[in-house]
Amino acid sequence: MRKLYVLLLNLFLATAAAPAPAHAADNGSWSVYPAASRIAARPYFYLSADPGQAIDDKVVVSNRTGRPLTFRLYAADAYNTARDGGFAVRTVAEKQRGVGAWARPAKTRVTVPAHGRVTVPFTLSVPEGAEPGDHPGALVALDERIDKGDGAVALGVQRAVAARVYLRVGGPTVPAIAVEDVRVSHHQPLVPGLGDSGATISYTLRNTGNVTLNPKVELRATGLFGRTLLARELVKIPGELLPGQRVRLSEPWRGAPQLDWGDVKLTASAKDTRESASAGFFALPWLVAAVLGAGVAVGVVLFVRTRRARTPVV
Repeated sequence: MRKLYVLLLNLFLATAAAPAPAHAADNGSWSVYPAASRIAARPYFYLSADPGQAIDDKVVVSNRTGRPLTFRLYAADAYNTARDGGFAVRTVAEKQRGVGAWARPAKTRVTVPAHGRVTVPFTLSVPEGAEPGDHPGALVALDERIDKGDGAVALGVQRAVAARVYLRVGGPTVPAIAVEDVRVSHHQPLVPGLGDSGATISYTLRNTGNVTLNPKVELRATGLFGRTLLARELVKIPGELLPGQRVRLSEPWRGAPQLDWGDVKLTASAKDTRESASAGFFALPWLVAAVLGAGVAVGVVLFVRTRRARTPVV
């Protein structure tokens, strides 16, 4: 039986600010979260440092099962997923350049007793030449056991849970956002007026600055003579767009015109930054396009024949 091992890093990231450990990143079997400060529990690690400075902190790994669990503990850089812009982190095998390279847990492997927890100190050392701005990452507890599936092709799955790290390195901060490569793809019925029409608007949202952005995107479509066809704020966008990251997104346009000519404009904004990009569109039903194409072809043929008939024979 042929076996294919696929390592899937399932990251359960904290989303609520309830008292520990309710706020912890949790997959039902184990959780990872910052050790409580003297003031209160923390949903994430919010850290700040200057280049050349080191920070000491602690992470807690809690076992919710009835048997001991052993984990690989490592730091990782964060990024936006290409599919929907979600917050994700690098695997242990990938190259780390920020938090993943700078943070070092006191233990790289830890065994947590049944229904127990272990607190592990770590040091985050920011190098002298570190770029200012945000460097998001996470501390990851990885179960290195591989769950083998059944069948002709067995899939091996590894699970991990991560606590987010939001690190800001001192220096100038530059918020900047860009909208790129706007495209409009129409879905037209064969016969005008029969069937639903629509379009898909796709675009790339990119963080060109050095701080994390909470973007908003406004969509506006205009037709002939400047008529407003569509105007709305989009909701399917990343909650956080990390520095240097780009995400390819799409927005359905139901009821798009079957016959029109105009422009689509997308405006992205976040704190202290705002940019727009546009793309033109020409909506034409397939049957009308075919008739026009046939008419043009017939006209060309008639024109060529007429020219030949008028050309004198030498």
